[in-house]
Parts: sequence; structure tokens; C-alpha cells
Amino acid sequence: MYHEYYELLRSPFEMTPDPAFLYLGDAHREGLATLVYGVQARKGFVLLTGEVGTGKTTLLHALLAQLDRDTLAAFIFNPRLDPLDFFRMLFDELGIETPCETKAQFLLELNKFLIGRLEKSLTTLLIIDEAQNLSAEMLEEIRLLSNLETPTTKLIQIMLVGQPELWEMLARPELRQLRQRIVLRHSLVPFDESETAIYVEERLRMAGHTGKPIFKRAALKEIYRVTGGTPRLINIVCDGALLTGFGRDEATLGAAPIREVAEDLGLTDVTPAQNDSAAKAAPPGRKRRGLFGLFRHQDQGSA
Repeated sequence: MYHEYYELLRSPFEMTPDPAFLYLGDAHREGLATLVYGVQARKGFVLLTGEVGTGKTTLLHALLAQLDRDTLAAFIFNPRLDPLDFFRMLFDELGIETPCETKAQFLLELNKFLIGRLEKSLTTLLIIDEAQNLSAEMLEEIRLLSNLETPTTKLIQIMLVGQPELWEMLARPELRQLRQRIVLRHSLVPFDESETAIYVEERLRMAGHTGKPIFKRAALKEIYRVTGGTPRLINIVCDGALLTGFGRDEATLGAAPIREVAEDLGLTDVTPAQNDSAAKAAPPGRKRRGLFGLFRHQDQGSA
């Protein structure tokens, strides 16, 4: 909706993890290097944690883009499964078509499949997203998968990805065997103030903007203040601010429209973790005095 007004070729602050818009802060670069090393060195278990909206999924897509064609990755994004459904989804992701009815059959076929790939020097990776939702039973099943190995290497690399409470789960005494098998661990943190400003400007540049800055320095400071540097919240606030500026014919934006959008979403004077919950809870059609509240109801998702 505001593309032409701001001389943009595409939306700069979409919520999807588009690799064309990849920007890595220090913690994200370190995290990506850790993940790539964990897979390439066949380290077995790797753990990635981070608060909601800090870029875990984006980092996973960056990882997949860096891996070579010899790596086959299975991506399980719905961990609320019983063991048999988990294996069915895993087989579907890996392209194993052998029909199995019992867990023993699944494990035998999986072991055969993984040995065949290892003999060809091919790597197999299992990524489990939202792993904080796994039951203790499923965590134990996943631990047992790490028993699929030769005397010298693991047959499958396993990556657990989730919110910080995942590590709290793994601290339970009954899960100590799994916790002890985690070789590498990385925690994502939000951007700092400098990284937030660079992130915003890079997203605009990647969207085709070549003119003078759209967000003033005061606006960039305010974006950091109300989002705490959380990438998802930055996208939400910047998108709303551009929509507000378009509606008011403002080619450059200061701190005021940022505050207005943040207030509409309930993002002010709360911690970054609370910010995300407030953004999700903000009613989509709530009317307010600002243009963002009015446009958001009429044009949600099309800006």
C-alpha cells in the first residue's frame, strides 16, 4: 500500500523468514556458525534457544541455505505428536517410503536408511522446532535416536530449537541423560540499539529504497525502546509506522508515529518478552485516534 510512496519495490518488513532479507547481529552470526559447525562436524545433539521473535526460524533457514547438497534435513515443526506419528512425519520428511507399523520397524528401517547414507558420506539432519512443547516421553524417544551410531560417528544429527523454557525442561533430573548428550548450545538474544538501526535500514535497502533515510535517528531510538531489539516486533512496528506515515503524507518519520503504533499494540513500558504477548493480543479491529489503527483494520496484511 505504501510501496510507491516510499519508493520501495517490495514490503520491507514482512513476517516470513525470507532469506533475501537476512541480517545477522553478533549473536545471530555466532549462532549460525555454531549450528553449521555442529552439523558439519557431526556433533550429534545441538540446542538453540531464544525468546519468541528473536529470529530462531530465520536462523534455521540461513543454516539450511549454507548446508551442501549432501545434507538431507528433516524439519519437524509440530512436536505435539505421539511416537508413532513422530516417526511417520520423520519418514515423510526423509522420503523413506517403507511401510512400518511398530516403533521397532521404524527404528530398523531408519537405521538401515542412515547407514546407507553414511556409506556414501552423506549427512542426515533432524531439526525439531518449538521443542519446548515436547513431552518427556518424546524427548526420551529423541534421545534414543542418538543411539543410532557407528563406533566413530553419529548416524543422524539432531537439533532441538525452542524457547528458553526448553533448557529448563532439560534441567529436570529425569532428562539428565539427554542433557548430557548436548554438545553445543547457543542462546539468541535481541539486537542491541546499534544493530536495531542497521537492521531497519538494511531491510529498507533490500526492499529497494535508495533515497534519503525514512526513519530519523529519533525514530530508530524509539523503535529500539519499544521493541527491545526483538526482530519480529521491529517488523510489526516499522510496518505500522510506514502505513501511518503514508496516510499522513510524511516522507520521513520521527519518534511520534513509532510511539503511536507501539501504544496501539500495547508495546510501551513493558519488557521485550511482554511486548510480543501484547502484540499478539492486540485486537485487529480496535479503533483509535491514530491512522495506523484505522488502516490496520482495512488493509491488514496487504501493506
